[in-house]
Amino acid sequence: MHRHFLIHKPLGYLSQFVNNQNKRKNKKLLGELFIFPKGTMSIGRLDENSEGLLLLTTDGKVSEQVRSKKVEKEYYVQLDGNITDKAIEKICNGIEIGIRNKKYLTLPCKANHLKKSPTFAPRIKKIRDERHGPTSWITITITEGKFRQVRKMTAAVGFPTLRLIRVRIGDIYLDQLAPGKVIEVGSFNLD
Repeated sequence: MHRHFLIHKPLGYLSQFVNNQNKRKNKKLLGELFIFPKGTMSIGRLDENSEGLLLLTTDGKVSEQVRSKKVEKEYYVQLDGNITDKAIEKICNGIEIGIRNKKYLTLPCKANHLKKSPTFAPRIKKIRDERHGPTSWITITITEGKFRQVRKMTAAVGFPTLRLIRVRIGDIYLDQLAPGKVIEVGSFNLD
């Protein structure tokens, strides 16, 4: 019987369970947050500096289904500066980024200003303060998941990412799940 989990990956954790690389000796791993069954894998990844919803499973078929280009992944992104409508339009239409030293044109996606700054638990590691200029929040919804894609997309239009939080995968929402909290579920309802 396969098992499935939702987790709010906190800042500073790697989306993996085993540390077999010397350069990652002092890194925090998901297995420190919960006792997961053998064979548990993260579905997709969030880098060490990203936060938010991460799905975990012992079922490889479910992992493939979630990673397909049919399932939307939504992110709230805090940016350096006040992003313009023109920059958001460029993101929506697809933008050229670098992936493994090659040019890559992202698929069209959804992106919008967030009218109000979202309320998340404060970060342990402060981003910066207002003395360094304004920040803005947008939402980006993509169906692909290249290495650091959202960060590269915002940087490509001149607004680097300061904070990145995945809030939705398909119809599964982060909601009020606290950082580091793990919930076991019977299945993932992705429709």
